[in-house]
Amino acid sequence: MTQAIPLPTGDLVIERTFYAPLEEVWNAWTQPEMVKKWWGPREYTSPVAIIDFRVGGRTLNCMRGPDGKDIWSTGVYREIIPLKKVVVTDSFADEQGNVVPGSYYGMGDDFPLELLLTVTFTEDHGITHLKLIHSGMPLGEQMDGARDGWSTSLDKLENLLMEKSEVKMYKTNFIAEPGKSMVVITRMFDEPPDVVYKVLTDAGQIPYWWGPAEYETVVDHFHPEEGGFWRFVQTEKDGKRYGFHGVFHEATAPSRMVYTSEFEGVPGHATLIINTLENVEGMTKLTQKYLFESEEDRDGMIGMDMRRGVEETMDRLSMLLKECCPEVY
Repeated sequence: MTQAIPLPTGDLVIERTFYAPLEEVWNAWTQPEMVKKWWGPREYTSPVAIIDFRVGGRTLNCMRGPDGKDIWSTGVYREIIPLKKVVVTDSFADEQGNVVPGSYYGMGDDFPLELLLTVTFTEDHGITHLKLIHSGMPLGEQMDGARDGWSTSLDKLENLLMEKSEVKMYKTNFIAEPGKSMVVITRMFDEPPDVVYKVLTDAGQIPYWWGPAEYETVVDHFHPEEGGFWRFVQTEKDGKRYGFHGVFHEATAPSRMVYTSEFEGVPGHATLIINTLENVEGMTKLTQKYLFESEEDRDGMIGMDMRRGVEETMDRLSMLLKECCPEVY
């Protein structure tokens, strides 16, 4: 009798940040009626989610494809740390919850009978960071497919959390993950994207919101178009001046701006900034990604009180939008 040669396997690791409180993310992951609303890849639904949420308890899930075909999976909870960690096995199953080989769903008899799923949750100022490790996953196309499936499933979870959350994110979220050369900033504004975009690209409004209020900002050049140059100069009360400049790579109203930024006090260290404006029920979700040349550059800017400057800038922008923009625009 010929035995199937075991496939080489590894860990599929996915990390996601959800702009929702930890408890909401935890509930969406552990409550059956919530799981049914997001479980499975983009075009799949989840008509069945049975969860016996305790160590030793079993889970049974059904994913239904666009062709109507059902794929069942089951597992046993090995570890549960409330609001922190879930460890559960993962196997293909039949409708009764019996473990079946991969060939049952056309995956081949050499597909592992049991994988292990470890999910950890951490919270930082109302933002939840999730790390998912799917251990024992075959390398190659099957891992690539699983990565895409998990990614689109977590996209559905993100949309669900945004719909359910009662928090409109009127505070500035500042994320700087260890080991990365990027900062991600998000902020919600009551006004729609076209209004917010007009303010962001109006040279006459920039001195009223750009940077901390203790500085006077003068717009030297500002041409928000592809290839356009910009330069701002800030002056402290004691007369010290600080220049910033960059070039626009893209300015697509009302949804996207891409440009470089260089602090003239530390020349030769440019940062790429990507602004996206998303319409969320008539409001604007502004996401800014700061892509630094290195982690050292990023941490250096953070050490220069970048967080405070960003938070005050966003607060001033929000105030300006509320006070003047309905009349101006």
